[in-house]
Amino acid sequence: MMNKRLKAGLCLAGAGVALLSGCAERGDAYYRPIDPATYPAANGPGEKLAPGEVDAAARVAAIIYAHLERKYANVPVRRDAHPKPHGCVAATFTVGDTVPSALRHGLFANPGAYPAIIRYSNSNENPNRPDYEKDGRGMAVKVLGNSEQPLPGAPLVVAPGSAPTQDFIMINFPTFLVAEPKDYEKLVGYNDSPSKLTQWLLPVLVPLSIGVKGTINAVEATSSLIDNPLNTRYWSMVPYQLGSGAEAVAVKYSAMPCEPQPVIIPKTKDPNYLRAAMVETLKNGAACMRFMVQVRTSDMSVEDSRYEWSETEAPFQEVARINIPQQDFNTDAQNAACEASSYNPWHALPDHKPLGAVNRMRQAIYERIFDLRRETAGR
Repeated sequence: MMNKRLKAGLCLAGAGVALLSGCAERGDAYYRPIDPATYPAANGPGEKLAPGEVDAAARVAAIIYAHLERKYANVPVRRDAHPKPHGCVAATFTVGDTVPSALRHGLFANPGAYPAIIRYSNSNENPNRPDYEKDGRGMAVKVLGNSEQPLPGAPLVVAPGSAPTQDFIMINFPTFLVAEPKDYEKLVGYNDSPSKLTQWLLPVLVPLSIGVKGTINAVEATSSLIDNPLNTRYWSMVPYQLGSGAEAVAVKYSAMPCEPQPVIIPKTKDPNYLRAAMVETLKNGAACMRFMVQVRTSDMSVEDSRYEWSETEAPFQEVARINIPQQDFNTDAQNAACEASSYNPWHALPDHKPLGAVNRMRQAIYERIFDLRRETAGR
């Protein structure tokens, strides 16, 4: 009897999901097919193109585009993720002379000090979400060249109207929530659906879209409380290439404070206490972070970023120091520049090419959403 009831329940659940698939956002009005010839080649270490991946990338970009057009109908469109900044700070990204020889590629090939701009943020799509609510926390590093220390090569992608940069995108959690492009499409379609019923059923639809492991990652990645963005560790979540040709390997990035302090979460109702903490820290002195890379071993997946690469088997190694000098970053001009900026994993030198399905899809998604932000900036 129990087996029959279970089977009946599963059948009903399957039927419900099938019906609700029609309630998922598909972004049809904004869908633009991607020419496979222009899509990033899956030719890096450990890469393999997934079935339907190119179309899934186009569909996810269209779904997010439709969602943002609804959400910001008469005002400038904000980022779909990490729209709330704690601030953009000036920094120096210094590659030292002790980088192991195997890691001396791209930006890490030779010692040098590069100017950089770092954006710290909350991950939730609500730009007014209070900092005291659990969330994911982001750190995006934009390394620039100058006449004294130019970037060692041309990036794969340069934002329109911007200087060439090497960007590193990180969050304070080590893994991502999806592996398959079609699962990513389903997740975003449900999450960005205008249907109230679909939104109400998200706690059921998310696990059905991305599975148990993906759901656990999604919950844990968005459940942190931190005391100060400058006193937090961050990871790239997804892999990148280091080097080129036969010497190329897959790596992940991480950044952490040079001298971590005990984490004490303040009892506050200040919705912007993380910005206030950064203001206070940099008013009284400087901050420092170690930038590290983790080299993949052969049994670690490039395409499935739901699973953490063991730091015991593949320890992180420092390749640079990020020095953030004493400064007043909380000005109208700097905040406006921070809002207009574009951070993209494909703003990368060839020796740091993004790897894996999530990163390949990001190229289409990030560019499409940045175009929308530029087009609506005058609203």
